[in-house]
Amino acid sequence: MTDAVDAIAQTHAFSRADQTRVGQWWWTVDHWLLGATLALIGLGVLLCFGTSPAEAARLDIPFAFHFAVRQSIFAAGGIVVLLTISLLSPRGVRRAAFFIYLVAIAAMLALVFLGHAAKGATRWVEIAGFTLQPSEFMKPALIVLVAWMFAEGQKGEGVPGVSIAFGLYIIAVALLLVEPDVGQTVLITIAFGAAFWMAGVPMTWVMALGGVAVAGLGSTYFLFQHVASRVDRFFSHDKTLDTHQVDRAAQAIAAGGLFGRGPGEGIMKREVPDMHTDFAYSASAEEYGLWFSLILIGLFTLLTVRGLFRAMRLSDPFEQVAAAGLFVLVGMQAFINVAVNLDLMPTKGMTLPFISYGGSSMLAMGLTMGMALALTRRRPGAYAPKNKHSQAGAFE
Repeated sequence: MTDAVDAIAQTHAFSRADQTRVGQWWWTVDHWLLGATLALIGLGVLLCFGTSPAEAARLDIPFAFHFAVRQSIFAAGGIVVLLTISLLSPRGVRRAAFFIYLVAIAAMLALVFLGHAAKGATRWVEIAGFTLQPSEFMKPALIVLVAWMFAEGQKGEGVPGVSIAFGLYIIAVALLLVEPDVGQTVLITIAFGAAFWMAGVPMTWVMALGGVAVAGLGSTYFLFQHVASRVDRFFSHDKTLDTHQVDRAAQAIAAGGLFGRGPGEGIMKREVPDMHTDFAYSASAEEYGLWFSLILIGLFTLLTVRGLFRAMRLSDPFEQVAAAGLFVLVGMQAFINVAVNLDLMPTKGMTLPFISYGGSSMLAMGLTMGMALALTRRRPGAYAPKNKHSQAGAFE
């Protein structure tokens, strides 16, 4: 596949001798990762055209494709962000992450005064009629920064990298819990823990972090009423607690069968709110069936597994940890969303990357994958030499 893509590109767009920045980008970026990302963005727009009429009718919006048109605009913006960020050098990625983290943290602080409250949480800043969720942009920036600090700490030049990384993480978690947003806290904790482990710190430290994380997660049941409610609903389907949304999502998946009801023919999206956002996976399963669901899962698996494979072959410690952490971030967010849709864990209010409706999610995921693609490009010396006995070429 990659040979065919290369041949077409060499004939119609770029030659390998092209020394322009865009030409060099094309021949160094991973085409499989780029292709999978663009495919997910395209599928997200397609699915939104199926769910938009039902959601518009529920909210009394005259134009049936209101959300689909907006998602198309978000997707175009996400692609621009993706391609622009993927052109950066590793140093450029670090600088971008630094400024994005500062702006996102400042915006999260501003939520206390300017935040747009919805569904019991204050996670959005409203600007000129648009709502923006700053925590979505903070996530990839945090992972890149902590990877940078871990790498600097390993150089033994007196930089307290691990301490700074934990400080950045604690600031982010504290602000997320103020909103509150326990789901995002869990997600960045997993990604942070993965970066912490991949940075080569002692296993005792990793185990200690895991213990603290488990204890902290358990305490949220007693600290936040909405967390307790969601956990109780998850374990008490047979009681009188409200499980309408999750039950209908499960029914939508079951009703889809192998080939689905057909495009636009879903029924549950007319009965359940948020089928275009948190439960987009269920809506797609009802209309397109199991085969389409497996394609979605396959694309996310390809993105995560191939991304981790390429990250682990990088020779620079910062690039390796940062890229791997970003792919873990995307993969775990997709895993959590699908697990919630399948009623395998309590609801989290977390989007399915590139598929769920939402501008913040789409743009932030474009940023995340743009950084990951930039870090995994095939630059001179970027990758460790292949061992002739290894299977490193399996994904090439």
